[in-house]
This record gives sequence, structure tokens and C-alpha cells, in this order.
Amino acid sequence: MSGRAIAIAMKLARHKRKAMLHRIGNVLPADRDGLLRELNRLDIQKGKKPESSLIAEKWRSFEERLVRAEKKKGLRLKQRPAVIYPEGLPILEKRAEIIEALHRHQVLVITGETGSGKTTQLPKMCLEAGLGIDGIIGCTQPRRIAAVSIARRIAEELGVEPGQSVGHKIRFEDRTNRHGYIKIMTDGILIMEAQSDPLLRRYDTLIIDEAHERSVNIDFILGILKNLIKDRMDLRIIITSATIEPGTFSRAFDNAPIIEVSGRSWPVEVRYRPASPACDEEGPEGYVEAALAAVEELKKERRRGHILIFMPTEQDIRDTCKVLSGRNYRDSLVMPLYGRLPSGYQQRVFKSTREDKIIVSTNVAETSLTVPGIRYVIDTGLARISEYRPHTRTMGLPVKAVSRSSAIQRAGRCGRVESGVCIRLYSEEEYESRPLHTPPEILRTNLAEVIIRMMHRKLGHI
Repeated sequence: MSGRAIAIAMKLARHKRKAMLHRIGNVLPADRDGLLRELNRLDIQKGKKPESSLIAEKWRSFEERLVRAEKKKGLRLKQRPAVIYPEGLPILEKRAEIIEALHRHQVLVITGETGSGKTTQLPKMCLEAGLGIDGIIGCTQPRRIAAVSIARRIAEELGVEPGQSVGHKIRFEDRTNRHGYIKIMTDGILIMEAQSDPLLRRYDTLIIDEAHERSVNIDFILGILKNLIKDRMDLRIIITSATIEPGTFSRAFDNAPIIEVSGRSWPVEVRYRPASPACDEEGPEGYVEAALAAVEELKKERRRGHILIFMPTEQDIRDTCKVLSGRNYRDSLVMPLYGRLPSGYQQRVFKSTREDKIIVSTNVAETSLTVPGIRYVIDTGLARISEYRPHTRTMGLPVKAVSRSSAIQRAGRCGRVESGVCIRLYSEEEYESRPLHTPPEILRTNLAEVIIRMMHRKLGHI
């Protein structure tokens, strides 16, 4: 072969490689690495002298594999569910701004009041922005009940079967499909997956919901993602927070842009009905009786609409439900709601009924979950809050007064569809004396566990 012919052949080979690299860049990441490795092996073999027919066969095999990968990407694009939005949610006013920001920024902080539609609509906006194709759109939730309910709600709004395009994964339950687009999971599940897949390659988008709760798991996830974005420039991260201190999260991620979403709310009348002195950590009878009296007050006023009662413990919920059921209020259904309740019973809360519901819940109904149709909230102002006890070196879950921000979140549950009433079973003076925020869990937990987990995850200097 002449020198001119060799030069032409080499030029053609370079063009061919460039075209191949361009095509490989457009396939799914799961196929991309293998194709690049095979292309590099074929390039190395060009300098040797094996049978030309063998080389040609390997190239044909490679191109067939590349065509299959391209078809797989095309099929994933074709099967992507059509994005449908319900009417009237405040976050939809920011839809164009959010989608534009997803194209321009790697990390985004979205803040807004509960009920604005952040949790259910953000995964769909990511889908509309072209995400969810190269990987899954993952969304973390602090509570299992929220993960299950949100996945079902998004699937229903998209008109798809739960567990297919949209699924959920919680402890002991995996309702996801390997060809799915949106995955709702607890934050503990994502931490567990990060141990076997440190780069979280199966995701192209991660939404960290309710980040303002500042659980240890949420803080660890933020730490993992802070390190990860250097190696995963293709990964999009959305951090959602209540309207409290969103700048904290923005500064943690190099001043990521903040988009504020207004809440959809009606006027809420706040009534203070302090319980008897027995309403303290040692005597729960006070706030249970006060809650029962508040229900009676609403029923005597002949008010229609669902009632949500916040209780600190499961035993309080059972006691309250037992008394309320015995009163046989007309056109009323009494329902408990707490994390360990079987899923079937939990989902009853979200189904429409002709009767008025009286839902007695722990603080699982404080955020993430928006139970439709709530007009009245009865707030004991208490919750089980985890804390480390240095004198016994044990973790505990004592009943304690919630912060003002939690009280505001609870009151906001009843102003979603029309004007509501929140009855607080404590005085206005006591409310004003409470701290604005609940301290982050990392300041209330056993630091030995935190340090060990930080060392295991290699999150930097302790």
C-alpha cells in the first residue's frame, strides 16, 4: 500500500472513531462504559497483524452492539410517560423557571410552604426537562408512609400503574421497575445504596425533600452529595426546604440558586385552649382530654370537614380513637395514622369519603403528606423527639414540646382547600416562648455513631 493510501486509510479511521465516540456519547450510561472499553481494545488491535477478516468481524459485532444500545435509548425516550399537571398548584407558576434552572445549574434549592405541590410536581418537571432518561429521578423522603403515598399519587397523576414508570422503595418493600423513570424512597435507602454504588450511577437526578428536618440521614446525604458533585458533573440535585433558612443549603453547595414557591393557603383561625396542668411529659391525660374536648367544641358548632389531631405517641392515638369511636358522631369516621400502622390502613386516610374524617396522627402528617380536605387541626404541641442521654449513654424518644416552626407547619395543614381552624392545646405565651426551630438531629444524637459513619463514608475531617 502506498503512503498516500495509508494516509487516507488513517484519516478515514480517525473520522470513523470520532463518529463512533459521538454515537457512544448518546447511549445510556449503563451501556456507554462497556462500548468505550471495546472501542479502545479494537484500536489497540489495529497495530497488530491478526487476520483482517477477524478484525472486520469484531468491528461488525461492535457496531451491532452499538446499534442495540442506540435502540434501547430510543425506546426509553419513546416510553417516557406524558407529563400531566393538576390545576391550581402554586408551584406550577414557577414551572418554566424551574425547568430553565435545571438546564443551567447542577444544584438547585427550592423553598416553599407545605401544600405548594413541591413533592409531587418536581419529579414531573425533571421529566419534562429531559431528565430521567440517562438514569432514574430519585426522590428521598424522611418517612416511609410519605414515600409510599407520594409514589402512588405521582403514578395516578401520570396515568400509569404504580411500580412501573413510578415506584417506591422502603425497608422490606421494593415496588420499583428497572425500566422505571421516577423512584421515591426513604433517605435510609439512598444511604444504603451509596455504600455499594458510591457514585450513585443509577440516578441522573436526586431530589432531597424536606431537607429542613435536618435528620442525621439527611445531613449524611447532603455530605455525600457535596463530595459527589465533583465526580458526577452530569448529576442534577434539587434540595427542597420549608421557608425556614433556605440559605443554609444554598451556601453549603457554593451558593446554589434558590427558587421560592408561594404556598396555597386560606386564612387559618388560631384558637388557644390550654390543657390542664396534667399536660406534661409525666401526665398525658391532660392533652388527650383537651383534644377530645376540642373535637366536641367543633361538633357542637356543627362544622363540617375533616379534623386532624396531632398526638405524640401511638398509645395516645389508640386511646383517643377509642373514645371518639364510642361517641358515634354522625357522618364521621375515626382513623389512626402513624408510621408503624400497616400500609392498607394508612392509605385509607387519603381516600375520599362522604363522611367527615377525624384523623388522629403522630407528626408523620406534619410535612410531606398533605391529607386532602383537612379544615380543622387540633395540636397538642407535643411529639416524640429523639435525644441522646449522656448520663446513661443511651438514645431516648421522650415526649417534648415542638418548636414554633413545627407548630406553624401543623396549623398550615388546615388552610389548603378553604379557611380553617387550628386549636392549640397550649397558651399563646407558651407558643411564643418556644424555640423557632427544632435543633438538627446531629446535635441531639450519639456522636460515636456519627463519627463512625463519617469515617466509613470518608466524608472528610471529623
